[in-house]
Amino acid sequence: MSPKQSHQLITGVSFGATSGIITAIGMIIGLNSATSSKLAVAAGIIVMAIANGFADAAGLHVSEESEVEWEKVKHTQKEIWFTTFFTFLSVCGSSLTFAVPILIFPLKMAVIISVGWGILLLIILNCYIASIRKENPAHLISEHIFLALFVIFVSYWAGILVARFIK
Repeated sequence: MSPKQSHQLITGVSFGATSGIITAIGMIIGLNSATSSKLAVAAGIIVMAIANGFADAAGLHVSEESEVEWEKVKHTQKEIWFTTFFTFLSVCGSSLTFAVPILIFPLKMAVIISVGWGILLLIILNCYIASIRKENPAHLISEHIFLALFVIFVSYWAGILVARFIK
């Protein structure tokens, strides 16, 4: 694998996994607080994994196409499609792992397990990114855990508000 392909792989996987993890946690918390329905949460995760996977892959595809350096395109079409493919796989794959606890455990326990799983995945991903950057992982980890907690808070209250106004 060339250094450019390695960069494109890391870009797609790190972006995709982070997006998939944080979006899945938000969906789980929001749908649970709105509906308390195992079916709604499971369906939400699966639909979101596919739709958000394609949306993020398309968004990163366009972003990579728009990168220009010294009036020359920065990435070849092969590199762009490489990133697009791994972004989709990472978003979809990381998101779908959250369906497992929802399908196996009672919903309340599954929500707690899912949040713990998401935090663990973010820690592992950010430790890896910090090692690539040769940095202390504490800053990256705390930054992304804070973001995940913010998404949990907002998603919970959004679900509560939706449930109140739709009933």
